[in-house]
Amino acid sequence: MIKFLEKILNGSQYNGENVKESYVSNNEKKLQIAACTLLVELGKADSNFTDDERKKIISIMENTFNIEEDYIKDLIELSEKEIDENDSIYEYTTLINENFTNDEKFELLKNLWRLIYIDNSLDKYEEHLVKKIGTLLNIEYTNIISTKLIVKEELKK
Repeated sequence: MIKFLEKILNGSQYNGENVKESYVSNNEKKLQIAACTLLVELGKADSNFTDDERKKIISIMENTFNIEEDYIKDLIELSEKEIDENDSIYEYTTLINENFTNDEKFELLKNLWRLIYIDNSLDKYEEHLVKKIGTLLNIEYTNIISTKLIVKEELKK
């Protein structure tokens, strides 16, 4: 499965597939990879990628894309590989900007904050990265901060 996802990420085409269906399917998979990579990058920002963070990413991906856990585990593995090979999150945020609505980007940002607070703490590297991602998603700084406050309030309940 990882090789298949890598081919999609690299833009490889497959023989015998309907080009339009292949594009839609591959584009959706690229979005899944992009979102998962941002989540994993944030999970690793404090140099302590925990099992709780992995479980939260699986939950977020299941709810966002309606995909199965085994597939998400492959996405996480691919995302970790991507992070090790690339220093930039720009290509992932660009893909999300081109395909997500403002509401979907807002929900992704909320999920990023939820991931940060899974361990009930806020590391300076995590905070810096989520603000950077929010900015690259063309979300105003005040909305990035208000999203943080929404999630903190949500977690108090």
